[in-house]
Amino acid sequence: MQIPPDFSAAALFVVLGSLIGRKLGIYPKQMDNWIVVANLWGAVIARPSLLKSPAIAEVMKPLEQLILESMKEYKAQQSHFEKQNMIIDAQKAALKEKLKQAAKKDNTKLEGMINSYHESMINEPIFKRYKTEDSTVEMLGQILLQNPQGILVHRDELMGWLTSLDRYGREGDRSFYLESWNGTGSFTVDRIGRGSLHIPALCLSILGGIQPGPISSYVYQATAGGTGDDGLLQRFQMTVWPDAPKNWKNIDRFPDTQAKMQAYEVFKLLDRLDVDHHRLEEGEIPALRFSQEAQEIFNAWRNDLELRLRKGELLPSLESHLAKYRSLMPSIALIIYLVETLSKKQPLTSVSREAAIQAVAWCTYLESHAHRLYSSAKDPEMEAARALLDRIKKGNILDGFSSRDIYRKQWSQLKSSEIVYQGIKILIDFGWLREESIEQNVKILRIHPCIRKSQENL
Repeated sequence: MQIPPDFSAAALFVVLGSLIGRKLGIYPKQMDNWIVVANLWGAVIARPSLLKSPAIAEVMKPLEQLILESMKEYKAQQSHFEKQNMIIDAQKAALKEKLKQAAKKDNTKLEGMINSYHESMINEPIFKRYKTEDSTVEMLGQILLQNPQGILVHRDELMGWLTSLDRYGREGDRSFYLESWNGTGSFTVDRIGRGSLHIPALCLSILGGIQPGPISSYVYQATAGGTGDDGLLQRFQMTVWPDAPKNWKNIDRFPDTQAKMQAYEVFKLLDRLDVDHHRLEEGEIPALRFSQEAQEIFNAWRNDLELRLRKGELLPSLESHLAKYRSLMPSIALIIYLVETLSKKQPLTSVSREAAIQAVAWCTYLESHAHRLYSSAKDPEMEAARALLDRIKKGNILDGFSSRDIYRKQWSQLKSSEIVYQGIKILIDFGWLREESIEQNVKILRIHPCIRKSQENL
């Protein structure tokens, strides 16, 4: 496809992290009980023409295979359950008759007969879930109750999901997602008419694509204060915004089948990851620690990070973003270590020096994308003013126009009456336009003479 490899690489880390979830975490310190879960949030930023969705879809294929296998297994278990349930229903009916007879003779036998019946009952099978595309918070809670390791929330267009959380009345949903980022906590949802739902293990990974224009406006709104300035955007640590390739040539060849099968095997190994829980308390997450050499690398890297955060030289939004790298580096190191170790069928010991070095390199690389993300913040009103002035200079808008003449054309960045009005207001303030009343409640906009003169020379 000749696209930046960043698209698939970033998506891959998020998907692999969702497979690991709460099965196994990492203690970034040797003696401290601070634990990090490898669930990650990521976004791929690119223009619509750069094939970001197909790149993400390619990474999702092994996950889709796991979903098909899980669905097939669930259907077989459900069929067996329904047959057994019919037998149990018949046994229940027979038991009631026996209880009536026994109650007339000897009550001491009743409890034993009931216990024997309960021992024969079987639990309904659970459908193992890996991802969801569109779900309410309440339904997500139900899914997580049966899948405490966590799942992936995948949105092809991430902007729709982000803006939905900003709507009035969705404050509870926003809190739910904010809490799910840590992957270590619990959450209780209380609704009138629906009662309470306690989720003991709240762990979500989030992945999607987004276009530069919408994300730039969202960054501005999220960093300007208000409800959007709560750290939601900063949780998207695995965000990439690479340069578009300048060259292209036709390529038509067979995929690397061996590499594809190796990738599928990695997904299966992580899916089947089973850690001994017998020494853990209920709800406790099993975890590894860094090797001694890897610990020294993490300590040196974090020392540098903490000093930079305390200098006060970064944008507040970027500073908040980089502060969350404290957990990003151990998460990436754990993912890399598990992939390498399980692929070689070696026992899990401690996260290696090599994995720590690669994780540091990834954090350095992702920081460059974070700088691009937060420097892209655009005031939509100022952008509307710039777009409007550009149209005027090109001669697309003539003297004596109205705001309605503009937004009816649905030009880029000038599609709503409100944004057009704000853009006009800015140009009036700067002296490029002047408002003139020609009739009662009828106003037109006059263009500065110097621009009108340049239009005549076009």
